[in-house]
Amino acid sequence: MEINIIGAGLAGSEAAYFLAKLGYQVNLYEMRPKKMTGAHETANFAELVCSNSLKSSSLENACGILKAEMEIFSSLCMEAAKVSSVPAGQSLAVDRDKFSQYITDKLKSFKNINIINEEVTNIDVNNYTIIATGPLTSDDLSQNIKELFGLDDFYFYDAQAPIIYADSIDYNKAYFKSRYDKGSADYLNCPFTKEEFDKFYNELINAEEVPTPDFELKVFEACMPIEVMAKRGEKTLTFGPMKPVGLRTPDGFSPYAVVQLRQDDVSKTLYNMVGFQTHLKFGEQKRVFSLIPGLEKVRFAKYGRIHKNTYINAPKILNSTLQTKKYQKVFFAGQLSGVEGYVESFATGIIAALNLDLLINNKELIVLPQETMIGSLLHYISSQQENFVPMNANFGIVPSLLEVNKKERKKTYGVRALEKIKEVKELYESRRGN
Repeated sequence: MEINIIGAGLAGSEAAYFLAKLGYQVNLYEMRPKKMTGAHETANFAELVCSNSLKSSSLENACGILKAEMEIFSSLCMEAAKVSSVPAGQSLAVDRDKFSQYITDKLKSFKNINIINEEVTNIDVNNYTIIATGPLTSDDLSQNIKELFGLDDFYFYDAQAPIIYADSIDYNKAYFKSRYDKGSADYLNCPFTKEEFDKFYNELINAEEVPTPDFELKVFEACMPIEVMAKRGEKTLTFGPMKPVGLRTPDGFSPYAVVQLRQDDVSKTLYNMVGFQTHLKFGEQKRVFSLIPGLEKVRFAKYGRIHKNTYINAPKILNSTLQTKKYQKVFFAGQLSGVEGYVESFATGIIAALNLDLLINNKELIVLPQETMIGSLLHYISSQQENFVPMNANFGIVPSLLEVNKKERKKTYGVRALEKIKEVKELYESRRGN
């Protein structure tokens, strides 16, 4: 039995891994390096093009719960993340090159995964297929998907944060500290006085941006460019990505604002500017970000940039199993399906593969309970709603536990979710006859 997986990003890689382990012949299509996107830089699978963080690992955090759920299904991405992790406090961050190389090597080791470096421009709906081409789906394939499912244009703009060289940071000004000294001091902090912040803020909101072809720039709230955020008012920064609370300097000074830097590679040569997604012109990034204390002589390994992210109108065409309503053999996974975020993407790859396997074996597909984090996401993206936009893992979409004491509520969400996801795994194995 052959299965086509279109796209070797996070979702496609997870789906290929899941199905190859079951013995299926998998045709994994990836157009890179033959045809590159506007954001990728390598030919490796599951390349992380934005942040190197997979967010919190806490079971009192929605994304932490989602990661734990996927570990129960032996997630390849979680395996790779642990092998390539870098210090990031309570978050799980990775060396992005080691992360993608690990996944690439693992998938290439399977004899039953046929890797095809070609661009797919037409989907054969008569073949078992998982479409996981991500937010950077090529124009020709996007057009084919629109024609197959009667879709209009759906997209938002996503911005990347700059990556800077560690040896260009002034460590006499920047200091290592975790907020309120909780956990290990893995983040570098660049502190502002009020006067320094006012100068930086004024230059930021007046800096020149890269022109976009659209009349109005549509941005996803979770990846909003720092300059767009700043124009909503300075408190959007000082209560957001530049929040100084709990980050006193070693000499006891309470900064007015702080820029945090997160390690981006195992060798500690690169740092990511946390929350500083941007679409300023490169020269403007150099000029404005050099006003950050400690970054006066900053050198950029990679400037921030913006790219167009495509997603489908999921409520119109998807069941909560990730199977399309119109074509029984076709599934979607990853950010193209309407979820937002790295972990959310590879989680949908696993669930799409699981349900495709059940379909092939003439078994009932599994609708995951909303009490699980992945189940709540799948319910959200497949539920009818006006003005659909992508969604990431959060407690606002799971069934509430208002009867539980507020201090214990998040912990209880996690306990409940893991109990339910274990039941899902048992149900899946029983339907397969394992």
